[in-house]
Amino acid sequence: MKHLQRLAPFVLFILVAVAAQLVMRVTGTEYYLTQLTMSLYYAVVVMGLCLLMGHAGQVSLGHGAFFALGGYTSAILTTHDLTRFNGAPWYGWLKQAHVFMLREDAYGAQVTVMSPWAAFGAAVLGTFLVASLIGYPALRLRGHYLAMATLGFGLIVNKIVLGSTITGAADGINAVPEWRLGLGLTVSGKRALRVENYYIACGLVLVLLVLLHNLIRSRVGRALQAIHDRETAANAMGINTAAYKLKVFVLSALLAATAGVLFTHYTAGIGPSEAGALKSVRYVALAAAGGMANLWGVTGISTALNYGSLRGWFASYDNAVFGAVLILIISLAPEGPLKPLGLRLRRLMNRVSERRRSAHGAA
Repeated sequence: MKHLQRLAPFVLFILVAVAAQLVMRVTGTEYYLTQLTMSLYYAVVVMGLCLLMGHAGQVSLGHGAFFALGGYTSAILTTHDLTRFNGAPWYGWLKQAHVFMLREDAYGAQVTVMSPWAAFGAAVLGTFLVASLIGYPALRLRGHYLAMATLGFGLIVNKIVLGSTITGAADGINAVPEWRLGLGLTVSGKRALRVENYYIACGLVLVLLVLLHNLIRSRVGRALQAIHDRETAANAMGINTAAYKLKVFVLSALLAATAGVLFTHYTAGIGPSEAGALKSVRYVALAAAGGMANLWGVTGISTALNYGSLRGWFASYDNAVFGAVLILIISLAPEGPLKPLGLRLRRLMNRVSERRRSAHGAA
């Protein structure tokens, strides 16, 4: 029975995801899947913050910058013309390794760019180095030094994006190519691939839910919880708190960068608003509204609220309504609105189990 209880949330996620797509198909509103797919990619960032803030007790105000770092790195490398390197001795080897590819520019001319897979690798590597550089000194200090460091990093990234021609300045980068993942799957915003991309995003979220759920329940998760509750006591017990905090910070940054890359190839572009400080604050607020340490809560609340914003349900009052909803959730259900629902479902399942046992005993 316990095994079924553990699997129930994942099965429910699959059923809800499939049901949502089928309902939209029947009602002729499958274009809603575009915003829902984008919301799922945003939810990946909040899932990383759930691990960092809810379980390790560290505050980051720069995850919007990590999202933008991944997206802009991939966008620049897959759109910037690298034809001038054709004569370099290493070009032929890299081309055979599928690092480079040919594509048409806006004028129909053939140009050499980096392939999306290679650009994704560069984005992940760059994010790993930057996150390590920021996290290593900040995480060895007490207090909110990490929040200050990440906030400063986010402001720097935002200014660089707005002031650089290679990033498109205030216009951002457009015409980012589609990303062929393999096995017939392609990350693209084309209408014909709308359903396919929705399930790609759902699959990514489901895989991350499984992996992070197992991580939280493992020895590493228990160590992070000890750091969150009593860092000094955790140190006394022999837990290398600095190493654990750095690793979880880098992991959450990599999740944000991965979401940024997928989001950019799906929308075929990225703008400077993704690197704004307000975006990072929004991610933190969503994590708090979902219950901070409640992985399912932050995923569900983030997806729902971002979807409402992207659909324009609140029009010009988006920030006001968003703030009001957050206040209500935090005031009435500080551990996330999904936790009380989960407790009720568990009680219901336990009652059903008890009734079955009593029925078997009577028989």
